[in-house]
Amino acid sequence: MERSTPPPAVSGSANRRGLFPESEPFNAGWLPTGGAHEIYFEECGKRDGKPCVILHGGPGGAINPTMRRFFDPAKWRMALFDQRGCGRSRPNASLDENTTWTLIEDIERLREHLGIEKWSVFGGSWGSTLALAYAITHPDRVESLVLRGVFLLTERELRWFYQDGASFLFPDAWERFCKPIPHAERGDMIAAYHKRLTHPDRRVQAEAAAAWSQWEGDTISIRGPEARPSKFNEIDFAIAFARIECHFFANGGFFPNDGWIVENVGRIRRIPGWIVQGRFDVVTPMEAAWKLKTAWPEARFEVVWDAGHASTEPGIVDALVRATDQAFSV
Repeated sequence: MERSTPPPAVSGSANRRGLFPESEPFNAGWLPTGGAHEIYFEECGKRDGKPCVILHGGPGGAINPTMRRFFDPAKWRMALFDQRGCGRSRPNASLDENTTWTLIEDIERLREHLGIEKWSVFGGSWGSTLALAYAITHPDRVESLVLRGVFLLTERELRWFYQDGASFLFPDAWERFCKPIPHAERGDMIAAYHKRLTHPDRRVQAEAAAAWSQWEGDTISIRGPEARPSKFNEIDFAIAFARIECHFFANGGFFPNDGWIVENVGRIRRIPGWIVQGRFDVVTPMEAAWKLKTAWPEARFEVVWDAGHASTEPGIVDALVRATDQAFSV
């Protein structure tokens, strides 16, 4: 019998919840991977609480204290880590053995190191991509999924943000993004940036990284450039962020084929899931979240009508905090 899909919930602005209190790590360190990389990780919240792993965006971003505050520290045992090549993981900005599949291995390595049987997985933007890929690969290790700003890493999404689409809405920011690239190379901006971000001269990398990071920072929120994270202005962060992000995008996320995630959603449909999406998200537009919801009708789907991509926009915070509270009861 065919079941009709209810319309998505739409978040209003009244009585919105805020972030939980600050929570300092009770455990932190570096985890060897068996290769050149060492992964920085930390644990926060309640030592014997319900376990979860929090995946940062990018690829190439890093964890930050705000990410801990979407979970009640009196209930959850939170694990966070800087993915390969970024944040406090070592070596910085390295692209060697840095793929979706090695990151999935790192998640499993961390889970085993912490002695966790199953955990909830939380991720936004690229973090949602990695969370979905991890859950598809290891469904028996995932108790629930909380996703924000869904990114399926398809060619259509990449073209929207790095070629034609978002540029129509932010022509001023797009002009700045194009500035380091000669006109003859602008037909494939990802390839043009990839050439510069992998250039042996750090000055060439730095110029490209600054422009790449500024483009994302300028479009991340409906509030515009004022909402750009301050780290985007730090050149060491920008180089790692831009190099790793472009590396993944130039290689199609290292997935076997375009659309791999949606094709394999059947492996996770039994896992309780929450999807939170800003209606005016320009970085990862709602089409991807809608495709995921269509393929995974059991997931709760909430559209925040007055939000873009940033996780810190009030409506996104409210929806994610409510989602983690609900996930605690699974």
